[in-house]
Parts: sequence; structure tokens; C-alpha cells
Amino acid sequence: MRSQGWADLYEWALDRTAGAPPLFRQIYVQVRAAILSGALTPGTKLPSSRTMANRLRAARASVVAAYEQLLTEGYIVARAGSGTFVSSDLADFVKLPKRRAGTARENFWTVLPVVEFERAQAHSEGLPFNTGRTLIDARTAEVWRKLTHLAARSLGPKDLGYTDPCGLIELRQALSEYLQAARAVRCEPEQIVITAGTQHAIEIAIRVLVSPGDEVWVEDPGYPLTHAQLSLANVRPHPIPVDGEGMIIEAGRRAAPRARGAFVTPSHQFPTGVALSMTRRLELLAWAHESGAFIIEDDYTSEFRYSGPALASLQGLDDDERVIYVGTLNKALFPGLRIGYAVVPHELLPAYTSARYLMDRQPPTLYQTVVAEFMQQGHFAGHIRRIRQLYRAQRDALAAMLMSRAADHLDVVVPDQGMHLVAYLRNGKSDLDVEAAAARTGIVVRAVSRFYRTAPPRSGLMLGFSGFPRQVIVPAAARLVKVIAPARVRRLSGDR
Repeated sequence: MRSQGWADLYEWALDRTAGAPPLFRQIYVQVRAAILSGALTPGTKLPSSRTMANRLRAARASVVAAYEQLLTEGYIVARAGSGTFVSSDLADFVKLPKRRAGTARENFWTVLPVVEFERAQAHSEGLPFNTGRTLIDARTAEVWRKLTHLAARSLGPKDLGYTDPCGLIELRQALSEYLQAARAVRCEPEQIVITAGTQHAIEIAIRVLVSPGDEVWVEDPGYPLTHAQLSLANVRPHPIPVDGEGMIIEAGRRAAPRARGAFVTPSHQFPTGVALSMTRRLELLAWAHESGAFIIEDDYTSEFRYSGPALASLQGLDDDERVIYVGTLNKALFPGLRIGYAVVPHELLPAYTSARYLMDRQPPTLYQTVVAEFMQQGHFAGHIRRIRQLYRAQRDALAAMLMSRAADHLDVVVPDQGMHLVAYLRNGKSDLDVEAAAARTGIVVRAVSRFYRTAPPRSGLMLGFSGFPRQVIVPAAARLVKVIAPARVRRLSGDR
């Protein structure tokens, strides 16, 4: 019996201060920890309850209670006439050897895609020119508060039990009417599945459409989280280059003619902002029809178009139901809402609904009720009209500052749609270097070169303008110009 080791272990073990756990619980926890760590090896004889009580200056009843719990859970065994021992059945489970580099467990984790979680977390920072941020005006905020209070006061059967995993029919009806009118989407309310956002909707589509080893098309450059989701599912994403007309369909046919699907952002390509031309749209639909593949249309900023009529959805051109249309209210309203949707072809609807049910039983009913009322009462349309004007002014303020102060260093692309703009760097300047230098001054920009896979990367900066009023954008843009073109700033200010 390792009595000396035992005495050392429990010399300090019991905490008798006010509010400390009961002594029997402390004894139980300490003995269990000593067994699992290997300090008490299998077969070791424990002191009797009386001896243990004397050593710990505790009541014997506390030791007996701790021993009984350990006996019940199988950590120790009692042998008549011999005493109490650490169970030998635990020999294979205690004091596991330290893992060496390159073990199977480490290799398992290294196959998972490494997502830049620190950058994802940074989206919560209110620093210009962070992306994924929105604004709401006082009118929307007031209506939202009233509708939320009303929904909370009116909790009913739909809130107190489980409901349709596809979402509340009231919200799906409102979305159906909106999408048909605003985006020319062909849909019935029953085809709409409410999700937590576009990423959630895409994840469900991946589970339904593809199996490990299947090939799919993704845009290059493209949205990194979609690529990571596909890699996590052990799907083989083929990066298809993008030009001024969007994804090059012929390049996709050459690279992976038998691909199971194509993931595209046709109305506002991420990150370049170009729109998929009508010729390319028809080519993509024809390929999907011929090959039996499906298209996942991510229409992530469809509400915010600043010039000309809104572009019709790709799904609205589809006569063969080969398109899953994915949208979100998180950007139209605010990311904390966590409500998106997918318009699912009838053929896929049972499988898509089942996958959504298994991943997350149902969307939250309270916010669905609020959003449905917000849309049905006409507040959503009014909100979009007002915020579209606000974002256009913010876009123009940012573009004007960059083009007037750094025209020799930047090619600024003013987008017709979306919530960010891209400024391409001239003279071989590294966008990664600018990204790091801007961060040191409290400015967030995203290096466009990060979004390329196999296509030759362009050096540029992605700047979000939607989440920042003009009075924030203008001085922040001036600071960014100092990072990009410090010599020009000195000349303009008269410094030598």
C-alpha cells in the first residue's frame, strides 16, 4: 500500500472554509482524481475509513460516504477480510501516455480545414471597414421593439411546443410573396425552409446533394467558408475562375464535367462584386440540366442594389428545378437575427427538410413571428428603401475619398450592389501588408488575395461600408490613405 503517497496527496486536500463543498464530496473528488491520474494505481490498497478519517481530521461518516460513492461507480472494490482497493479493471484507462507528435489523433484533427476563427470573431468589432455589419434607423428600431414586445406577450401553442422544422407558415408565406415580387423567384411557401442564415442553408444542401469524394464547382476567388464546408464534408471542390462576367462555365466543364453541383453568387460575386452575365447564366443552367447537377445560388445581398432594376434571380430562369436559392435576412436587417432561408426544388424538399430537422430541430418561433409581422405590415419594404439610400451614400463617400486621395495607388470598383467595395492595389503593393498595417491603425480591411485558390491572385482590399455612417467613413478612409500612400499624404499636407 502506498501509504506515504496517500498522506502526501491529502495533506492539503480538505477545504473547511464557508461555502466549500461537503467534506465527503471533497474526499470523493480527490480520490477519484488520484485514481484517474495514476497517483493511485490499480490494485493499490486504500486506508480504512477510520484511518482515513484520522488523517484528514474528518468525521468517519464523510469517508464512508465517499468510499460508497466510489464503490458504486466502480473506482474501488471491497474484498472481505482484506480491505478496499483501487479497481484493477481501470488498468487500461488511467495515466494514459502523453501523445507524441504525429499520432493518429493529431492526424485526425489536421485533416479538418483550418477556418480563420479569429477573423470571424473580428466581425463583431465595430471598426471600419469591417464587413458583414449593418445599420438600422430609428424607425425600424422602434417598430422592431413594439413587435417584439407584442410577440413576447402573445406566447402561444407554437412557442410552447415543437413546430414545423421548415419554419412558421406565416413567415414562409411572407417570404414567398417578397421573393416572387422582388427577385422573380418561382416558389410556393411550402418550398421555403427557414435556416439560421446562408451558411446554415448551404451546409444542409451539402449534406443532401453530395457524398465524400464527389466533385463540385466553386468560384475562384470565392467565399472561403463555403470552400471550408465542402472540405469538411470530404467533397472535392474545383475552383473555377471568375472574370468580368462571373464564373467561366466552360472552364468548369473542362475541369469537372461530372460535378454534382455548383456553388455560385451570381447577383454579386464574392468578393469581386461582378454579376453573372445572362449568357453565363443560361450556360450554367444548361450544364446542370445535361449533367443532372444542382446549383446553389447564394443571393446574400440581393436587397441592396443601387443603380438600375434589381437583377432577377438565377432560380427564376430555371425551368428544370435544378437551383436551390439561398438568401438571408441577417444582412437585410441585422446579423444577430440569425434567420435565413432556402427555396428548395420539390424533388429535394423531403431530404432537405429531414436534414434540417436532424441538424437543428426547428428555427426559433419568437423571432419568426416578429419578422413575419414586420414583413406583412409593410415595414420590411420601407426599411429596405431607406437603408438602400443610406448605404448608397456611404458607398459613395468611401469611394470618393479613396479615388480623390489615392488615385495613383488604387483602382476603386464602385459596386452596383452589395455591402462592400473592392479597391485593387497598383504598383505591385501587397494587400496582405496593407491589411496588417491598417490593422495597426484601427482599420479593418480584408486582403482580396486570400480568396483565391488556383487562379492568379489580384492584390486588392475589400472594404465594408454598410455598417458605418458617413461621419465615421470619411476620417477612417483618410487614415487608410495614409497607410496606402503616405508620401502623397505628406505632399498634400505640405510636409517635406
